[in-house]
Amino acid sequence: MSADSNSETLSNIWLPYAQMKTAPAPLAVSRTEGCKIILEDGRELIDGVSSWWSAAHGYNHPHIVAAMAAQLAKMPHVMFGGLVHEPALTLASRLAKLTGLSRCFFSDSGSVAVEVALKIALQYWKNKGKNNKDRFLCFRDGYHGDTLGAMSVSDPEHSLHKAFRGSVIKQYVVDIPSDEYAFAEFDALLAGVKNNLAGIIIEPLVQGAGGLKFHSADVLAEIHRICKKHDVLFIADEIATGFGRTGSMFACNEAGITPDIMCLGKGLTGGAITLGATLTSEEIFAAFLSDDADFAFMHGPTFMANPLACAAANASLDLFEREPRLKQVEAIEAQLQEELAPCKQMAGVADVRVKGAIGVAQLAAPLPDMAELRQKFVERGVWIRPFKDVIYLMPPLVISSDELTKLTDALVAVTGELA
Repeated sequence: MSADSNSETLSNIWLPYAQMKTAPAPLAVSRTEGCKIILEDGRELIDGVSSWWSAAHGYNHPHIVAAMAAQLAKMPHVMFGGLVHEPALTLASRLAKLTGLSRCFFSDSGSVAVEVALKIALQYWKNKGKNNKDRFLCFRDGYHGDTLGAMSVSDPEHSLHKAFRGSVIKQYVVDIPSDEYAFAEFDALLAGVKNNLAGIIIEPLVQGAGGLKFHSADVLAEIHRICKKHDVLFIADEIATGFGRTGSMFACNEAGITPDIMCLGKGLTGGAITLGATLTSEEIFAAFLSDDADFAFMHGPTFMANPLACAAANASLDLFEREPRLKQVEAIEAQLQEELAPCKQMAGVADVRVKGAIGVAQLAAPLPDMAELRQKFVERGVWIRPFKDVIYLMPPLVISSDELTKLTDALVAVTGELA
């Protein structure tokens, strides 16, 4: 069955990131369990990408399921305008302690968390009487979401947003500096545009959907230092990197920095349900306090601070406290380094890199037929979704050694066939 057929099963569906005229039919899933996706036809696939990098504790973790079930029986949702509830208050307090950022604004997805961050940064400066600071600086190969503001701070040339290049606000886009000369240029650029610059936004240590490009903690710390020097807000998009993925609870921890604004999503609930959060310093929050109502932040997603999602997030944080997740990431990192090493000797492989629970084989040229390539992985009993020129793994942090070996064996085998 093809996705452009008149089959009743797909006749009302519009799939993500897919050319519906030519895309193969999606695989029908009946249930999930641990690190496995079980298809309706009975096949089991080991998930190598954690459902778009979110399922930190695997699927159906009993502690998260129990917390959600208990919350569902009491109150699945209530508006957050004029009302509050214990799951959100508890979660905000815990996130503040973890991040060092005292104020938490909840939303309903990572992309919206980025929109909130951008709006907060813009209004922060307006509230301080600096109306000209209305642009952002972002980085080549960056990717911050698919909503309009998030698209404007993603790479306009190498992301999936090329169709919207003329429709979004133009921002400053530069390479992530990597040496003394590049940092001198970056410093000079910020000195020249700081009066127009509300902030910079970066995916710390690992750029995700832009191609899984890595940079060092020292580079991140120096970017942060230069931002502070020029009075430019530093926004850390930790939607993909947060909650242990890079080896620390948050990627910023490794660089020893605290951003002005941090965006969270994906693993915030352990991948069980959607939730976003934007955290800020008390200094930024204070700029919105006034007797003038126009100074208030006028934003409020209908499902912000959804109690069911907050309960899942609190349960996920319990697991990070009770179970050795960061130790598990260390073990995953070591295993990925060892078992992906054969790819380094393959013709056509430009780079093999590992950071925390992320392993990447980058090819020297863009990948061939993506649908056929993904099917090769399904035939090997794994769920791996290559894109651009990378074949990568971001497994659940609870994956067993044997399950991870099945993923790495499949990646090495398919990469070898391509080579």
